Amino acid sequence: MALFDIGAGAPSVRLYGAVAVPLLAVVLLVGCAPAVSVPVTPAPMNPTSTTLGPAAGGNDLPSLIRTVSDDAARRSGVDASRVRVIEAVAVTWSDGSLGCPEPDRMYTQALVPGFRIRVEAGGQQFDYHAGARGTWRLCPADRARPPLPNGGRT
Repeated sequence: MALFDIGAGAPSVRLYGAVAVPLLAVVLLVGCAPAVSVPVTPAPMNPTSTTLGPAAGGNDLPSLIRTVSDDAARRSGVDASRVRVIEAVAVTWSDGSLGCPEPDRMYTQALVPGFRIRVEAGGQQFDYHAGARGTWRLCPADRARPPLPNGGRT
């Protein structure tokens, strides 16, 4: 169907023209509008949820041990000198969750080199999972997944 009807003299705009022209103007104006930035406010952290943090002193194993020992000391209320390292090993995690997936979250599906650090403080055991870049998390026992056997090598 044509937008214009050339009949007895001057063209008259049909209903299609009456709708199409304003619609086209709106599309063009919206396409030229600046992008709108909406601030995202993170949800408050539940103290029993997984804690994720950067390595304060670096991403090597001794630095991560110091960082997670300080965290365990703070959580248990004991001095950091009283935190005992049970296990600290290099591992390969099966995905970006670092062996500690949270419900309803998606993670990169790639092998992630990292560390597993278990410490004891104030009679409590803490299981920390870390990536090789220094990101670490305290992982509750009910969500902990083991690292890949043999460091992910077959």
